[in-house]
Amino acid sequence: MRGDIVTQQSPQRQRKLEKNNRFMLYVFIFTILFFFFSLSQLNIDYGRLVTGVWTFLQTLTVMVPPDFTYWREVLAAALESFQVAVVGCVLAIIIGFALAFPAAENLTPHPTVSWLLKGFASLVRAIPTLIWALIFIVAVGMGPFPGILAIMIGSIGMLIKVFAQSIEEVDKGVIEAMQATGANWFAIIVQGVIPTVMTALLAWCILRFEGDISESTILGAVGAGGIGWELMHAMRLYKFDQAFFVAIVIFVMVFSVEFISNRLKMKLKHT
Repeated sequence: MRGDIVTQQSPQRQRKLEKNNRFMLYVFIFTILFFFFSLSQLNIDYGRLVTGVWTFLQTLTVMVPPDFTYWREVLAAALESFQVAVVGCVLAIIIGFALAFPAAENLTPHPTVSWLLKGFASLVRAIPTLIWALIFIVAVGMGPFPGILAIMIGSIGMLIKVFAQSIEEVDKGVIEAMQATGANWFAIIVQGVIPTVMTALLAWCILRFEGDISESTILGAVGAGGIGWELMHAMRLYKFDQAFFVAIVIFVMVFSVEFISNRLKMKLKHT
């Protein structure tokens, strides 16, 4: 009997596998064709690429050795970028954490609420953080404040999505068992869901903070404060040796954060 069921299901699985393979083949062919179509439409001047490499090599000779003269200003700007990333990310974690539970399909009070919150998250996530920074600069002026708002909004879009997905992966039996005991919605979240998904949520928070550090260095280039402004200022004045020092500081800051966050994620995996 069991063998007959497997025999009946096998052709269906085979057809489904063949359908998926054909679909992936079509996607691959379309990607290749669109790639060559884009090359032909973009009118890329490969001669400029060769001259650009030579110009870049000449610029490197001007950048070395780096100019450490303004190290106080550069380190202060780096600290400001770090502060912008921390404040924006923490605010996003708080808001994303609060909105993720009604956004999750297994905990939402109504399907419409889940749909609206996920739609909001998709909307703010579709707009790059740099665009949000430009919008907030117009609204509140230049400085670190629009950078904080831009990082917060951009991070909220991602965190609502990934937090809600982690919550939706909770075993239904846990929620049903607590509902059977008469626990209310808030008690189910605090006593049943959060202990189950806390490790996953912390890992997502660390991952998002890594991205926010990188984005905070870029936002300064458009006037949102931080070390990005120092880099753009040095480049506009053709002080490439100063720009090289700023780039070194950015690399050390981003690398250090990623190194520490990777250690934290490894510890979370073993808890």
